[in-house]
Amino acid sequence: MGIIFNEGSKEFHLYNDRISYLMKVMRNGQMGQLYFGKRIPNKENYDYLMENRYRPVTSYVFDDEYSFTLEHLKQEYPAYGTTDYRMPALEIVQPNGSRITDFRYVSHKIYPGKPQLKGLPATYTESGDEADTLELLLRDDLLQVEMTLLYTIFQRENAIARSVRFENKGKEEYQLTSAMSFSLDLPDDEYEWIQFSGAWGRERYVKTRALQQGIQSVGSVRGASSHHHNPFVMLKRPTADEFQGEVMGFSLVYSGNFLAQAEVDTYKVTRVMMGIHPLGFSWCLKPGEEFQTPEGVMVYSTEGMNGMSQAFHRLYRTRLARGYWRDRERPVLLNNWEATYFDFTEEKLIEIAKNAKEDGVELFVLDDGWFSTRCTETSGLGDWWPNMGRLPEGIKGLSEKVEALGLKFGLWFELEMVNKDSELYRSHPDWIIHTPGRHASHGRKQYVLDFSRKEVVDYIYGLVAKILRESKISYVKWDMNRNITECFSEGFGAKHQGEIFHRYILGLYDLYDRLNREFPQILFESCASGGGRFDPGLLYYAPQCWTSDDTDGLERQKIQYGTSYAYPVSSMGAHVSITPNHQLNRVTPLKTRGNVAAFGAFGYELDLARLSKEEREIVKEQIRFVKKYRKLIHTGNFYRLLSPFEGNFTAWMVVSEDKKQAIVAYFKTLNDVNREFRRLQLKGLDEGTVYQMTEEGKDSGCFFGSELMNIGMVTTDASAGEVPADMEPCSDFWSRLVVLNAKE
Repeated sequence: MGIIFNEGSKEFHLYNDRISYLMKVMRNGQMGQLYFGKRIPNKENYDYLMENRYRPVTSYVFDDEYSFTLEHLKQEYPAYGTTDYRMPALEIVQPNGSRITDFRYVSHKIYPGKPQLKGLPATYTESGDEADTLELLLRDDLLQVEMTLLYTIFQRENAIARSVRFENKGKEEYQLTSAMSFSLDLPDDEYEWIQFSGAWGRERYVKTRALQQGIQSVGSVRGASSHHHNPFVMLKRPTADEFQGEVMGFSLVYSGNFLAQAEVDTYKVTRVMMGIHPLGFSWCLKPGEEFQTPEGVMVYSTEGMNGMSQAFHRLYRTRLARGYWRDRERPVLLNNWEATYFDFTEEKLIEIAKNAKEDGVELFVLDDGWFSTRCTETSGLGDWWPNMGRLPEGIKGLSEKVEALGLKFGLWFELEMVNKDSELYRSHPDWIIHTPGRHASHGRKQYVLDFSRKEVVDYIYGLVAKILRESKISYVKWDMNRNITECFSEGFGAKHQGEIFHRYILGLYDLYDRLNREFPQILFESCASGGGRFDPGLLYYAPQCWTSDDTDGLERQKIQYGTSYAYPVSSMGAHVSITPNHQLNRVTPLKTRGNVAAFGAFGYELDLARLSKEEREIVKEQIRFVKKYRKLIHTGNFYRLLSPFEGNFTAWMVVSEDKKQAIVAYFKTLNDVNREFRRLQLKGLDEGTVYQMTEEGKDSGCFFGSELMNIGMVTTDASAGEVPADMEPCSDFWSRLVVLNAKE
């Protein structure tokens, strides 16, 4: 692994065992893109990749020739207006109104390891031999603004992390109105664009379409990464699938407004960009000040979409998530929300906790309704002190009683919001994001606190830290239930109003970071009406996220399947809830609900006392299974086998790093009759190893890994002909879990 600079050709080669990234200083001093893909040899000159020639209706850079035009060159970080007519990665508005820039190469630094990004989450290294970093310094001499392009290539993963830093070295003040985290020009457009989109309750559905001339994009301008689109996209060759072929994944380590787009020009060059959404964005770059973009991560795979996903899983699970809980087994929890909503007493909570303990639950979580005057969604947000009428001894007393039962205790917060019916709002009505003289829209009768202002973040930190210090709290569910409207801060002047969306996210990260530092052993789980802010930025502070408010056993197959393309299983909060399901009113078997939720940070959203004796036994067995196999599920290699978006069956599996153990999950949506015999080809096993197969604790035979991967595991069920007396009958929403253990 390394980064090489070839002085003669002024080319940079970033490489490891699997990938190469080539770029060069062009004749005009700007940076050109040469190649990103499978590892190639290093040589002194790859100039032949920099093609340019005369074309009609084209503008040219040099006065004395008709061959050098940025319109037809692949670039590292392009600007608009100096012969390139495509969408730019940056734009700086100057005092005279001009937006023209000219950033040219000055120098570079190559060093082992990876730098931290000030105030922003990012991937990291724990030793210098894990990665190498290149810093390219470019300068616009007229503006006296410097731009540093940062690249880190990881040794163990086919991944490159990129970001950009701007610094104003001059005496003028500028407005930075576009600053993408990276741009990548690819030499052709023979790709399918895959995005992960949906809405509340159906987050991260897989959407695929072929690239065409023009712009394809997804993004968010809601102040959060959003339920609607995720800051992750893929490009794959039309012939690529889950296990073979060329695939690129692009991910943004950020939780606010974002844009991900691919622009195909008339000559089939594809320009991929990701970063802060430029709509409404501007940053006042004063003399002596700097601006750092969020980090983008690019992964290249020749082993299909599963190969790409596994690279993201390993990187994000071990070098983005961090702290005490990164490598620890996550506790089985029970959350009271769907069991009680706002209707509870301390006695009722203790009763629910006792039943949870009896069945093997390790963590009891009190959700909304425990603070101030909060008995409905219309009041109390912002007043983070216990409702002593409901909880006579406060959170301190309740948490001690729960711990006395042998459980850990967790608590819900929604720290970024306020109700008008609250002491906080009555004291500081100017602390909400709102535009003076304009109507302030609400969501769920709540308003967004202005986290762009330090005094607001400090106040909330003081309240929540007091609760955490005084009580025995092991887990925090951090919710966020509405997006930003009427974006304006009374804490900043006119020229800074385009900064508020981003400053809000910086304030959010600051609060998370301070709480992480003071309470390093608390497990934080992020949430935003479910999956409305499921992004890499928050994984840096909270190693798991509530994947969706929709806990239906069928719908969750799609949500978790789509989420798995970028995010590790360990990051997905996945719970078993009651039926009929509260989101879809659908009835699914308890077994299937548990089998889906097992592939995530496992828990329950119900009152176990309302289940039958037989159902309680199923719950106990589910918990025993999860405790036995959660390390394998969270740290093994995850393989998608059958897509819920393409047929009546869903299947996935996880395989330990040493290939000695695996678990296969197989789901049928609707039952069928008199059907064919079926097999499922497994992945990731050792061909020569013999595996003992067990299902629900019963031996199902021994099989070579090569059998299971090439012939397949038999998945024929009772729908094939008449139902044998000794076979479990099928129903709608049927499922099975199969465990494979290598025989000695």
